[in-house]
Amino acid sequence: MLINVISTQQLIYKLQHMGPAMRSNRQHLANIVLVNPHLFYDLLVLAFDTKNKLSIKAAWILELVCEEKISWLLPHIDYFTNHIKYLKYDSAIRPILKICKFIALAYNDKSDIAVKKHLTKIHIDLLIETGFDWMISDQKVAVKAYTMESLFALGIGVRWVHPELKSIIQQHILHESPGYKACGRKIIEKINQRELL
Repeated sequence: MLINVISTQQLIYKLQHMGPAMRSNRQHLANIVLVNPHLFYDLLVLAFDTKNKLSIKAAWILELVCEEKISWLLPHIDYFTNHIKYLKYDSAIRPILKICKFIALAYNDKSDIAVKKHLTKIHIDLLIETGFDWMISDQKVAVKAYTMESLFALGIGVRWVHPELKSIIQQHILHESPGYKACGRKIIEKINQRELL
């Protein structure tokens, strides 16, 4: 199989000309990064460069790459956890929250030793702190919904997170949109089920 090695500049050009945010377009670019792992760190840095208009597209691609190769993020987990709080566009926050969920699920998976080895309490605390900040700040419903899911996954390994998350959802659920209410009820139900275990 012939692998087409591309440079960071070529990836940036492809991001600039990606077209609509359709899954097929995003997956095409993710596939390019998956066969060019040397591009991963540059993609990560670009996703967190909030002054660059391509950061949102980079975050979309980063999500798809991390869905396949969460292990690629581990050498850069300090960078990821230290910069997550600086994201400001909900279109970039949503895919990054999905990555947080991938991290939490891998961390909770008993067979994933690599994630357990690289992820420290400090990393987890930073992810949780940012998640709770987004839950109580003026974020769009989609961001809050993904934050609930991410915090639920992180809370499987951190005992105090579920009660706090449940409390925040219950405090806000009456005044939020139907989307928030639906997601909030689902997360509360999951928390209640875990409490019975």
